[in-house]
Amino acid sequence: MAGGTMLAHLTDTARQLAAVLWQQHTVYRDRTGGVVIRGEHVQRWISLSATGTRGEVLVRAGRILDGGTSAPARAETVLRLDSGTSELAAACRRLLADTAADAAPAASRAPGPARPRPPRTARRRTKKARIALWVILATVTSGAVLAALVAYSSYSAAAGH
Repeated sequence: MAGGTMLAHLTDTARQLAAVLWQQHTVYRDRTGGVVIRGEHVQRWISLSATGTRGEVLVRAGRILDGGTSAPARAETVLRLDSGTSELAAACRRLLADTAADAAPAASRAPGPARPRPPRTARRRTKKARIALWVILATVTSGAVLAALVAYSSYSAAAGH
């Protein structure tokens, strides 16, 4: 298909697909030449874009973040564009389910500080590890200095100094 014909076919397919998936939706063309279906009420998006192969379409799904920003795709698949609306809708539902499953653990976390404090025992172990690291570094450094001194004294004795 030519570029314009493919875009028109993608747009028609996306409109049919959007009507099957969500009652409330927005369909628009993105800057890469694909078509995006946004379901603001479910905080999800789906995009359809032509692949390099004839008649195939890359279907991607992702979340809509607070403030309306689209998060990167969480799931994707490649399908034949002429598969039919019902088969495309089924694939989109699977991708949306994968997207929802990925988002569930983040949503179920209890609100709290961004980074929880480690327990005191973990901090003590960290201090001990630092001390052990310094001891190892000092030992290695002193061994290197000792080896250099032995080499220098051997060289001096051999040279007759």
